[in-house]
Amino acid sequence: MRIPIIILSASMLASPAHATCGGSFSSFVSTLKSEAIDAGHDPATVDAFFASARPDQRVLRADRAQGVFQKPFIEFSRRLISQNRIDRGRRNAQKYDRVFDRIETEYGVPRGVLLAFWAFETDYGAVQGDFNTLNALLTLSHDCRRPELFRPQVFAALELHERGDFSPTRTTGAWAGEIGMVQMLPSDILENGIDGDGDGHVSLKRSAPDALMSGGHMLANLGWRAGEPWLQEVVVPATLDWSQTGIDHTKTVAEWTALGVSARQGKLGSDSLAASIILPQGHKGPAFIAYPNFNVYFEWNQSFVYVLTAAYFATRLEGAQIYDAGTPDPGLSGEQMKQLQTKLHARGHDVGKIDGILGAGTRRAVQAEQARLGLPADAWPTETLLSRL
Repeated sequence: MRIPIIILSASMLASPAHATCGGSFSSFVSTLKSEAIDAGHDPATVDAFFASARPDQRVLRADRAQGVFQKPFIEFSRRLISQNRIDRGRRNAQKYDRVFDRIETEYGVPRGVLLAFWAFETDYGAVQGDFNTLNALLTLSHDCRRPELFRPQVFAALELHERGDFSPTRTTGAWAGEIGMVQMLPSDILENGIDGDGDGHVSLKRSAPDALMSGGHMLANLGWRAGEPWLQEVVVPATLDWSQTGIDHTKTVAEWTALGVSARQGKLGSDSLAASIILPQGHKGPAFIAYPNFNVYFEWNQSFVYVLTAAYFATRLEGAQIYDAGTPDPGLSGEQMKQLQTKLHARGHDVGKIDGILGAGTRRAVQAEQARLGLPADAWPTETLLSRL
């Protein structure tokens, strides 16, 4: 799921934000229509675009039921990565070899990276979602949880419609409004869409070249650094200072090497590269070194477990071996995680929403409390930490 940094078109940047959220859905849509017309869109086109607008309660239910992100990395990655997905990824790499060569030449994004997103987002295009995209965007814009994320997407969809690349009645996708094989939001398509097959249109639903080229273009615009790694499994010494691990702490590769960190397979990146050591399930579990390109993944999706799994799967598709799971200490249940987050919040830590999900904010707070209590500060919450708090 791609949660964007909102990009507005030039016409909408000049438009005042009349519609906020809540209230009558029909009145909300009427206000959006007026705003679109005020911004210079043809009234007849606007009327036709919004004519089929309906709220979709399925969208709200899906938005509130993202429990899959509560799973720890080992369980989550084993659930998403199968031999079948690896085999199909390699077949697609051969099938679209020229497309991937072009992407690597023009944008510097390796094929494994895009193949992993393609696999996780839509199972290589097979499952793109059956939610009406316009209604999904309108429903999430009308809902007052995150209207600022989704409202601009309605107007981006209108611009795509005017280009002939979006149908308010026929375009379908994910519950959060993402479209096509690599699940991009309308503003992403406006900003990064590429006609990869040369037919004059950008169709992320039907054309793999369009979807892959657009995805590569977007990653490049988000800061992907050509020719550099993104993630690699490592072996870490038992004497490592665990409080220096995590995405908030960086050292050069040379400094990590001097501390005893080594690649489990192949060689580490350039000595001068900044890098972080990630221990998704603590110092007894798998260990990875994350390079600057890893941060770009968080521009695509903000879930730590999704990002790490996608980055790891990309390395598998590029030839890496299966990670060593180790013997991590048992984690917390969803309810225990909520208890932990509540206690951390009470101690002044910013853990975000009390949702039972071990995100970056909660990891940061856990590591701080582990260090204070004299526990291994590896950011992996255990029952020992919960009881000590």
